[in-house]
Amino acid sequence: MSIDMIKPPESFDIVPQHIRQNPKYWPYFKDCIGAIDGTHIKAVLPTNKQIPYIGRKGYATQNIMVVCDFDMCFTFVWPGWEGSAHDSRIFHHAIGNPELKFPHPPKGTS
Repeated sequence: MSIDMIKPPESFDIVPQHIRQNPKYWPYFKDCIGAIDGTHIKAVLPTNKQIPYIGRKGYATQNIMVVCDFDMCFTFVWPGWEGSAHDSRIFHHAIGNPELKFPHPPKGTS
């Protein structure tokens, strides 16, 4: 189901008109193609497998990297990382692994 629901954008040049036409916002969003962040959700694991999943909150979590477009639709989701994994580690692994099909902007763009 996720393959049908979570898709990269057809075009990376779709910025909402109210942002394009507003000099207050456009300088900050002119090269933006979406938002990316990591989020933690609680994980239930056998006791002997919990340690790598215990993050800064002190309990077992999964760190999930998500990317969304300007319409707040997910374009990429990568669950399953240990709660102790840093967001930058997950990001660098995602962009370096072609099998994951991370939505890179077209070559020649910022």
